[in-house]
Amino acid sequence: MYGEIIKSKDNPVIKLYQKLSSQKKERLLYGLFVLEGLRIVQDAIREDKDIKHLLVTVDAMNKYSDEFSQVDLKDTKLIVISNELGNKIAQTEKTQGVFAICSIPQQTEILFEENGKYIVLHELQDPGNVGMIIRTADALGIDGIIMCKCCDLYSPKVIRSTMGSVFRMKISIVNDTQRLFELLQKNNVSSFASVIDKDADNVKTSDFSGACAVFIGNEGNGLPCDVAEHCDHKVTIRMNGTINSLNAAMAAGILMWELKS
Repeated sequence: MYGEIIKSKDNPVIKLYQKLSSQKKERLLYGLFVLEGLRIVQDAIREDKDIKHLLVTVDAMNKYSDEFSQVDLKDTKLIVISNELGNKIAQTEKTQGVFAICSIPQQTEILFEENGKYIVLHELQDPGNVGMIIRTADALGIDGIIMCKCCDLYSPKVIRSTMGSVFRMKISIVNDTQRLFELLQKNNVSSFASVIDKDADNVKTSDFSGACAVFIGNEGNGLPCDVAEHCDHKVTIRMNGTINSLNAAMAAGILMWELKS
C-alpha cells in the first residue's frame, strides 16, 4: 500500500534525522534541522519552506492521508516508517508520527522598516523561552527579532515552542554586539534596555514612537551592564510587593505589548 516501510534505525535518513535532532554541530554541518508534529510540518509546507524529507508513520499515514494528499510536496521525499521507529525517533511523549528534515534558511541581515518595532534577545539560553517569545512576537505583530549570543534557533525545542511562528517571523542572528549597535544606529533605530532599575523609565509611559528595538537579557543575569549602558534608553516593568523579576518570556510579552500599543 505504501511501498517500502522503513523499520531500521540504521537507515541513512533516520540516522541523519537523529543526528540533526540531537546535535547543533550536525545542524550547522548539513545546514538542516528537524520538525516533529503535524501542525508545524503543515506550517512549513504552507510557508513554502525547503523540506527535504517527510517521514510519516504507518498510523499517521492512515490518519492524515487527506492532509498530505491536498498539498504539493514538490521535491520532498516522502518516507513511510514503522510506528515503532516513529516512537524511537520522537522527542515528544505522545508523537503524532509526522517528522521532517528541513533546510536552514540562509541568514541575511534584518531589513529595518520605518517605524518598525523589534526585539533583541541577548544571551537567552532557555529554548522554551526563546520559542515562546518568537510565538508572542508573531501574535503581536512585531516587525523582527534579532538574536545575539542565544541558544540555537534551530534546536527541536525552540522550533516546537514557536508553534510555527519561526516560519513567519523575520529573525536575524547577529552575535557581535558592537556590530548590532552599529546596525541600529545606521538605521536610526532607538535602543531600549529592559532592566530591573527603579530609576529606569516605566515601560507604560515610555515613548516608543519611531523605529525602536527593546533588548531582553539572559534569564538569570539580565542584560550585561555594558550592553544596557550602550542603549539609548532604559525601561523597566514596575511590580508590586517584593517581586522584582519576571520570567524572560513573560517580561518580553509585556514589553512587546507596550511596544505595539
